[in-house]
Amino acid sequence: VQLQASGGGLVQAGGSLRLSCAAPERPTSRTVMGWFRQAPGKEREFVTAMRWSGSGTWNSDSVKGRFTISRDTAENTVYLQMNSLKPEDTAVYFCAAGGRIINTSVRVAAGYDNWGQGTQVTVSS
Repeated sequence: VQLQASGGGLVQAGGSLRLSCAAPERPTSRTVMGWFRQAPGKEREFVTAMRWSGSGTWNSDSVKGRFTISRDTAENTVYLQMNSLKPEDTAVYFCAAGGRIINTSVRVAAGYDNWGQGTQVTVSS
């Protein structure tokens, strides 16, 4: 499964962006679709994830209440709606998919076996 992430760009603080991640084929119901981000000089960080079946969503504390993950099952696409953006949200954002991730491990990047190419999000102050 080759994921294609898009939608990044430059936005002012307080603004919004929506990222998209398209899968070339329908993920299984067990598949976890996740978003991670990596800022310069920092480790890759978990942002949010959801199981394709819709049975669970998870968010990092740093984006809770501001970012929302959703999916379009007809388009095999996952979205990341980012509101109230802050300069510290600046990073390359990656989407990822994992077919064998248990709920307690959704925040661990190593559990995802398919990654998109990343899209840059820059938030100016």
